[in-house]
Amino acid sequence: MFEQIIENVRKNIPLVHNITNYVTVNDVANMVLACGGSPIMADDPKEVEEITSICSALVINIGTLNERTIESMILAGKAANKCGHPVVLDPVGAGASSLRTNTVYRLLEEVRFDVIRGNLSEIKTVHAGGGKTKGVDAAAEDVINEGNLDEMVQFAKMVSTQTGAVIAITGAIDIVANKDEAFAIRNGHPMMSKITGTGCMLSAVVAAYCGANPQEILKSTAAAVSAMGYCGELAHQKVEELNEGTSSFRTYLIDAMSRLDYTLLQGGMNIENR
Repeated sequence: MFEQIIENVRKNIPLVHNITNYVTVNDVANMVLACGGSPIMADDPKEVEEITSICSALVINIGTLNERTIESMILAGKAANKCGHPVVLDPVGAGASSLRTNTVYRLLEEVRFDVIRGNLSEIKTVHAGGGKTKGVDAAAEDVINEGNLDEMVQFAKMVSTQTGAVIAITGAIDIVANKDEAFAIRNGHPMMSKITGTGCMLSAVVAAYCGANPQEILKSTAAAVSAMGYCGELAHQKVEELNEGTSSFRTYLIDAMSRLDYTLLQGGMNIENR
């Protein structure tokens, strides 16, 4: 199902425009390179439309939000829509402040998104403004588990119907859904939450996969989420073998993505069609 999607990323080397979190921007760029894409980071309003026009996909990440970049996000999003390029929204910390929440709603009104990726608290805020966050992390009660999985799948499908985007809710179990179909993904490791930026990196990988496969947004997103999670598992194995820590884990995560192909992923992906 996913072999051609992964091959297309390596073959097409999609150029991904990231208006992203400056805390994680270097890791995001390296992860895009590792997965087979090519990153560009541009957030000045005077150039974002031009940059977006030459790219394969756009990521709008509100992690370090300010008034200047809000305007850049709107301009770039509209330009990407005009070009027909996939656009990924990462609503980091939506619900934590009025600025973040209001910006998400403005973006949703003015830009058409192909994928919205966030934790459950952030996606609840996208849906109704009612989510709670712990900074940029999901609230303690916002956990996807086997007991509420069916309910959360239906929730993701509902938000997809509402927004017109593929919804990727990441957590202990990941859900990727459009209005008709969903995948539950059980890849990943808790250590991924101990370093900054795994969500930002994932959103950029999703954009690279979608940019290389614009007709397969749902499957491309599911493949990217599974790939990132499995790379987390591989990185943790390496850390445990060498008795190392979180800084090494970050390096090994990027290493694992750089070496990932479909044969390797097929042996480790844990994905279920719902």
